Amino acid sequence: MKKQVFLITRLMVLAMVWLSASNCVAIRRNTNSSPINHDRWDQLVKKHVKDDGFVDYKGFVRDSNELNSYLDQLSAVHPNDKSWSRNEQMAYWINAYNAFTIKLIVNNYPVESIKDIKKGIAFVNSVWDIKFIKIQGFTYDLNNIEHNILRPVFKDARVHAAVNCASFSCPRLRQEAYTPEKLDSQLDDAMKKFLADPLRNNITAEKVEISEIFKWFKGDFDRDAGSLIAYINKFSAQKISAQTELKYLDYNWALNEAKGR
Repeated sequence: MKKQVFLITRLMVLAMVWLSASNCVAIRRNTNSSPINHDRWDQLVKKHVKDDGFVDYKGFVRDSNELNSYLDQLSAVHPNDKSWSRNEQMAYWINAYNAFTIKLIVNNYPVESIKDIKKGIAFVNSVWDIKFIKIQGFTYDLNNIEHNILRPVFKDARVHAAVNCASFSCPRLRQEAYTPEKLDSQLDDAMKKFLADPLRNNITAEKVEISEIFKWFKGDFDRDAGSLIAYINKFSAQKISAQTELKYLDYNWALNEAKGR
């Protein structure tokens, strides 16, 4: 019985995601705006993200006016297919996800974990489903941006190393804004650094322990490289064989705060 309930719930969630994704793809063509630069965000992350990727949230609180100014820039323009290139759109949505996540933490600081802001079921009523993001007349939550726009529209698994969920086990928050001119190299670099990061993945000749992100979104990695192991070998300095047993590290949802570092 429990298994049946789980399967039904899972199917309902997938249906909701699919419907939302379809809507998001449609509205991308119904706005009038021009691309913006991300200089404000670039300055903020250079200032408040440490070399190890941990975040000075107290610094973001102090610079909340600058953060709000950047978010106002994002809110004033909605990417579209008429006047935005693919890279301009993708860079916008990655930066938006990361900046609005920081805003969520700043609004609730201090907090032990992003999940403490609102507990619940993903895609239904968790912190990632808080509809607080206003963009040119449309309202989004973080799940909309990641699972209804970034993943299905751009179909690039490297995005999983670019978006940051404000947690210890997340890929590092980048110390620069994503920009259309450098997007491809930035995404390559983000995935390479994520796989090489001993706090999030442990890939050696003797054993392979990887982030649960690779389990949760295995389909994305399979799509891009044929298999998860092939994907890992594309970006990891340490190559592994097709017969390698993959083990997954427990995800640590503690806030990725820079205190004491």
